[in-house]
This record gives sequence, C-alpha cells and structure tokens, in this order.
Amino acid sequence: MATSAAAASSLSLLFSHPRSRHSSANSRPVHGPHLRLPARASRARCASSSDAPATATKHRRPAEENIREEAARLRGPAQGFSAWYEPFPPAPGGDPNERYSLDDVVYRSSSGGLLDVRHDMEALARYPGSYWRDLFDSRVGRTAWPYGSGVWSKKEFVLPEIDSDHIVSLFEGNSNLFWAERFGREYLGGMNDLWVKHCGISHTGSFKDLGMTVLVSQVNRLRRAPLSRPINGVGCASTGDTSAALSAYCAAAGIPAIVFLPADRISLQQLIQPIANSATVLSLDTDFDGCMRLIREVTAELPIYLANSLNSLRLEGQKTAAIEILQQFNWQVPDWVIVPGGNLGNIYAFYKGFEMCRVLGLVDRVPRLVCAQAANANPLYRYYKSGWTEFQPQVAETTYASAIQIGDPVSVDRAVVALKATNGIVEEATEEELMDATALADRTGMFACPHTGVALAALFKLRDQRIIGPNDRTVVVSTAHGLKFTQSKIDYHDKKIKDMLCQYANPPISVKPDFASVMDVLQKNLNGKI
Repeated sequence: MATSAAAASSLSLLFSHPRSRHSSANSRPVHGPHLRLPARASRARCASSSDAPATATKHRRPAEENIREEAARLRGPAQGFSAWYEPFPPAPGGDPNERYSLDDVVYRSSSGGLLDVRHDMEALARYPGSYWRDLFDSRVGRTAWPYGSGVWSKKEFVLPEIDSDHIVSLFEGNSNLFWAERFGREYLGGMNDLWVKHCGISHTGSFKDLGMTVLVSQVNRLRRAPLSRPINGVGCASTGDTSAALSAYCAAAGIPAIVFLPADRISLQQLIQPIANSATVLSLDTDFDGCMRLIREVTAELPIYLANSLNSLRLEGQKTAAIEILQQFNWQVPDWVIVPGGNLGNIYAFYKGFEMCRVLGLVDRVPRLVCAQAANANPLYRYYKSGWTEFQPQVAETTYASAIQIGDPVSVDRAVVALKATNGIVEEATEEELMDATALADRTGMFACPHTGVALAALFKLRDQRIIGPNDRTVVVSTAHGLKFTQSKIDYHDKKIKDMLCQYANPPISVKPDFASVMDVLQKNLNGKI
C-alpha cells in the first residue's frame, strides 16, 4: 500500500498551476477586479472622503434584513475561482482527465481510490500572497456573513463557488493559540516557544466543526434549487466528535442526521450531543471500523450523504486551521506542528493548508509535521517504523484517546504524502504516557483531552531524542475540549486505572471541619510554598 513513485510525482502538481507565480502575467495590482478591498483599505478610502458619515450606524443593515440577506445584497461579481474532485493519488494507467464536479455525489474514483479537492491555482495565483494575507486578516472575527467564521474567512481557498446563502456556519474556528510557557519551561527543558492550538474551543467542542461546516454547506447547496438533489439525510460513523459536529450543523440547516456509534466506546458527553441535536443515533456492538463498513453500505443503497473523512470536502475546512496558525503568527511559519492521528485526514489537511499558502506566496516554507498515535491504535506508526514498506491494518485496542481508536484508517495514503513532503515523523504514546502528559498540561492551566495528551507525550519523546530543540517554535494541535473527557480525568485522579501509577494524581483531601485540622493539612501540603 506504499505510495508509488507515480503518485508522488503527481502530488508535486497538486498545488501547481501553469504559470509561475513570478511571471509578469501574475504581477497584477493587489486589488483585482473580482474581489472587494480588505476592510482596512476600505476604511482608509472612506476616511479620506469629505462626506464621511458622522456615525458608524449609517452603514448598519435595515432592521428587517438578516445577515444572510445583507450578504446577498452586497455580493460582488463572480470571482472566477473553482474547485473539483480528482483521484488521489492518480491510479497507474487510469484516466489522466478523470475529474468530478463538487456537485456530484461521489466519494471514490473510478478505480476505487480516494478523491481530493483540487483548486484552480492559476486563478488564485493572479493575486499575490500579500493580497490574500490582507484579505484574510481583514475578515477575522467580523459578523459579515459568512466571513466571521475561521473557515469561511478563507472561502476562496475552501469552497469558492458556493453561494453564501447556502453556507451553514456556526462561526466555527478562530480558536485560541495558547502560549504554553510554563509547560515548556518546567517540563520540556526550557522550551520558550511552545504553543497549543485549542481547536476544541469551537461550537461543538472539537476540531471536527471545521470540516463539517463545509460538508453540510455543500449538502445544503445540493438539496436547494436549482440542483434539488434527492438527499434525504447525512450519515456518519463516529468515535464521538464527528457525530457531534454533524448533528449540530444538520440541526442548524434542518437536515436529518444519522450517526453510527460503537456501543460503550465513547464518552457520555460525546453521546449526548447528537441525541440533544435530534440526530438518529444507532449504537452498534462493534468498533469504529465496523461502524464505518456499515455506513458505507447504507449510503450506497439509500439517498444519505456520507459525512466521514473519506469525503474529501471535510479536509477543505480542516486545512483552514493551518492557515489560521500562520495568521496568528503574523504569517511566520512554525518549525513543528504535532497532530494526533486516528483516521489520518487531519495530518493531510494541515499539510494541504500550509502547502497551499506556500505555493500561492503567503509564506515561503512549510513546517515539519508529526503525527502522534496512541500505542493501542498505531497502524501508521508501525507503517512508518517499517520504512513505509507495507501497511498493515489492525484491530485497535481500547484507549483513553477514543477519538483516534482506529485500526484501519481511511486516509493512510494521504497521511504518508503529508509526512514524506514535510520530512515528518510518526510517534506513539502508551496509555500511561498520554494520561501523565494530560495531567501535567492541566497543572499548567490547560484542561487537555486525552488526544492532546498523545501529542504532548510525543513531544516529550522528541525532546528527549533532541529532534525538537528548546528554541524550536512548536505547535501542538488540541483536537477536542477536555470537558468531553472528564471521566478519564476522574479515573486518573482517583487512581482507579488498572496497572497505571497515576503519578500526578491530585485527589481531594478529606478534612474535619475545624480550624486546627485545616491548618495541619495546609501546613503539610503547602510547606515551602507559602
């Protein structure tokens, strides 16, 4: 299953375009005819006008107009950008012209392989990197529909042809890039440039929102006139977070959601989300891979759209987290980005976002990527350690990092491409390592999920091996909110995990309700600290 030479060469063309970015044909003025000026430029122009309004309220939309209607009224001319599906990687001897419209309901190529969304890079490259940087920066945090979203603020790089009125957004993204100063200083040998990208600070509490807004928006487009496709619902197999994101976005759009969950393998906090959002929830006595096989069979027979990461639309939204990291560093590229890996679409999505920015001149390089897996579900790690000789799926064992408890990942070929292109690394973490790393992170003000613990444990190992240096700018991607996994923290701090020392546990102390008893405990536990 190793990536072929033909596949590798074809991937070098993934972000290419016929004309060089440095050719005179692309040296156009920053403010082209098809895109409105960034807000800062617009404000500057208004400021120079002698009849500028006395108050900002003059430009507010009419009271009877909602933000979607305002967006439709202000919509400019067609931008001329487009995207489509292509086989990934192209099959040897296959049709070199095989491509599909994003309006087609198709998940695999004619040879049965994956598909990837390909953008018209030539059209995007007609504007220099500085234009895209300014445009994206001007939209951050605004309420102008749909650009206040961390995903849709990069609409031209995501789903350029969709009508804004069809977009289903909960203003996802724009998540915190947390400076993990104390964690790096005290536990990682003085790392002074360590950051944690808290993607779990999103509407449903996970990274999955970024991809689901794109997928559900496209389904909304397909169901609406003039396309009017007979799609009766959207379905997914899930280890928890995917079902939560799908259910929320479908509920917002009024589209039925169907989720297949492995019984007794996800947290109650994750389970209640699709239930609360009125999804049809099927609890199946199997693992994620079994759920995935069933949902693929069902969507092949019924008019239900498949929402798993087999569907490459989701990766278009997920890649915006990489672009957002660049924005937050003022378009400077970090040295390392560490991503937890389960079904393995995430690592490729980060690569795609960074590489797209490099090719279009927003930045001049990409960071090295690390994919971190739980040792109980580590097929990519084993593949990497074998020198990429042969991929062997496995039956994943139980792990506290339940969202990445996947033994036969759909996007393994995508992950290999991302890692080879960035001189990347795959590392693993045992259950004790990931839980200890989570506990240490929490001691410094975080409230990390177990998947973040996997990534942090991988960072510990790479620091010990001196692969990552103390001054390397490093970003650890946190994919979900810790509140979704409170039971794992309870078990750890109660020291109720079998065969685990739980050395950083901090259980509550039972004390008699009198002053002397309280003082005795405080003096014992705070000795030398006060």
